[in-house]
Amino acid sequence: MIVVDTNILVYFFLRTEFTDPVDTLFQKDPEWIAPLLWRSDFRNVLALYIRKDLIDLQKAIAIQEEAESLLAGNEYEVPSQVVLSLAKETGCTAYDCEFLALARQRGMKLVTADRKLVEAAGDVAVSVDAFAGE
Repeated sequence: MIVVDTNILVYFFLRTEFTDPVDTLFQKDPEWIAPLLWRSDFRNVLALYIRKDLIDLQKAIAIQEEAESLLAGNEYEVPSQVVLSLAKETGCTAYDCEFLALARQRGMKLVTADRKLVEAAGDVAVSVDAFAGE
């Protein structure tokens, strides 16, 4: 079981040049968890894809439902004080620190494609390329 951030979910459900390592990640460990924030973050990406005419509304809704199904039962709240403390400690956004807080709280790795997050919290955050290649 691993914590995945929104960019991992995006690459998994919206096929890009970054999808292959995410597919490998899913084959290695298909049990993914995330903070509740992932839903809004992911919807924001889908809204961008709709505005750019990369997908239509019905496709976006179907992708959101599929992603919610994947994470059903594996979404968690994280304490605000922990998120804010991590934001101060790491210099990362509160959004990123939600994922980081969950990983630390659960004693798991946070898999991400965000290099800044890996640099700031290498004790927990690991790049998808490194994790998928292990």
